[in-house]
Amino acid sequence: MTARLLQSLPDAGAPAQLFILLHGVGASADDLVPLAKVLRQSFPQAALLLPDGFEPFDAAPTAAGRQWFSIAGVTEENRAARVQAVVPGLIDWVRGHQARLGVGAAATALVGFSQGSIVSLEAATAAPDLVGRVLAFSGRFAQLPASAPERTTFHFFHGGQDPVIPAQLSTAAFEHVAGLDGGDATLDIADEVGHELHPALLERAIFRLTHHVPPRLWREALSQAGAPTGSA
Repeated sequence: MTARLLQSLPDAGAPAQLFILLHGVGASADDLVPLAKVLRQSFPQAALLLPDGFEPFDAAPTAAGRQWFSIAGVTEENRAARVQAVVPGLIDWVRGHQARLGVGAAATALVGFSQGSIVSLEAATAAPDLVGRVLAFSGRFAQLPASAPERTTFHFFHGGQDPVIPAQLSTAAFEHVAGLDGGDATLDIADEVGHELHPALLERAIFRLTHHVPPRLWREALSQAGAPTGSA
């Protein structure tokens, strides 16, 4: 089965934002259609792209599920290498669609669930000029980055009762990014939620997208106004 791309464009005019939604392992683009509908309500002028994972799900090759990387025999030691092997292709794919739709990095967001979050986080750190935001639902870093992209905000969303990827990994990721020079991150955990795109987390995602002003924008505004940028 060939990987598909579901696409939703504005009713009229050029896209003002680009959201790229990456699903979890063994799933498909169809699983993120409800999330796309939530984003469409708040961002009517956005382009929404929902690709199938680039590889068939190797745990069930006769099924329709897809994956971004294999989890067969995956360990803490080999996960990062598997992710790094597929990320260059994802980066090229994102840039190709940015060029096609005329949307720049600052107005592009990678939105991932589970394995989709893992590759989104790695792509954004491997290519610091790729996207303005990453929304990572129920995900984690394959490996914590040594530096933070200067122009990318990381938003972490997790269920506190997630049995697949523990919420502590999002907490650790948030704390790590926030502690890096220029790092910009937020964290939302829904205490009674499991490994799912729960409405409470989707609500927080819209709030973060519409209310969070990256610190770099404050610094740039203050710099242009001639005000000091240091803390009091």
